[in-house]
Amino acid sequence: MFCAAAMLVALLSLTATAGAAAPAVSTGAAKGVESGAVTLTGSVDPNGEATTYYWEYGTTRRYGSRTADGSAGRGGNPRRVELRVEGLAPNTRYNYRLVASNPSGVRSGENRTVTTRRQPLGLQISAAPNPVVFGAPSTVVGALTGTGNGGRQVVLQQRPFPFTADFTDMGNPIVTDQNGGFSFPILPLPGTTQFRARTVEPGNVFSDVLTLGVAARIGTQVNDRSVRRFRRVRFFGTVTPARVGAPFEVQRKTGTGRWLVVARGFTSRRGDTSSKFSKRVRVTRTAKYRVLVHMLDGPIVSGFGRDVGVAVKRRR
Repeated sequence: MFCAAAMLVALLSLTATAGAAAPAVSTGAAKGVESGAVTLTGSVDPNGEATTYYWEYGTTRRYGSRTADGSAGRGGNPRRVELRVEGLAPNTRYNYRLVASNPSGVRSGENRTVTTRRQPLGLQISAAPNPVVFGAPSTVVGALTGTGNGGRQVVLQQRPFPFTADFTDMGNPIVTDQNGGFSFPILPLPGTTQFRARTVEPGNVFSDVLTLGVAARIGTQVNDRSVRRFRRVRFFGTVTPARVGAPFEVQRKTGTGRWLVVARGFTSRRGDTSSKFSKRVRVTRTAKYRVLVHMLDGPIVSGFGRDVGVAVKRRR
């Protein structure tokens, strides 16, 4: 009886093994194709055993990349599977195939190809420094992104304050580098100016508008850098361009890094191109000071002078 039972178990095992097989796999057509992503599809028949699957993909038939494993279950019928793959290069042809495995073996679907879409061109610009001190140069740097961004002509346009006129081109176009980068040197400006970049035909692409502020140039001096405690120090200097009656502040830097207003005043006439300021401040501790001049008109924005250190002498 024991031998008969053993033979029955063995027979059932052989029958089960004979009924199982490696999965059947078919690579499907890609869908949802974008410039940097695509949805891969296919079908997997587990043939009665627990089956996992993944896609291989790359720019050659050697692939080089693969997705994470997914489960196709253990059924006996084909099952449709799909997965969104991102991080692809635009306007690029990719090879891909579906691979599935179970205890009975590994099977690969046929190789298929898909070409990602072209990435639309886009323009971004920034300025350094911004704001720029009156009389100093600046630079507008930018990047043209998208398919075919290298070797394209870009023009910089400007519109001065109060920004009511149309943008006008500044000089000749320049050509982007192989990565789409470009830069325009900006000579000293008379006042705050808006900029934007555009590509040259065919097809104009515009950047967002960049406002480059022009800050008043503040020249700061003190009559003494080392005084006894509670003595007064005179902060004085110039403001360019000239603004008579502009409010200014003398500020002291605290131990926490904040700037505390310790004196206020108004600028006065110095000449046609610059105005002046002067204020005496009682010094109670060693600290750094600076002068902020508030500009009340639009073309010129408020400006800071340099940090000036004033030390309190120790008593002997």
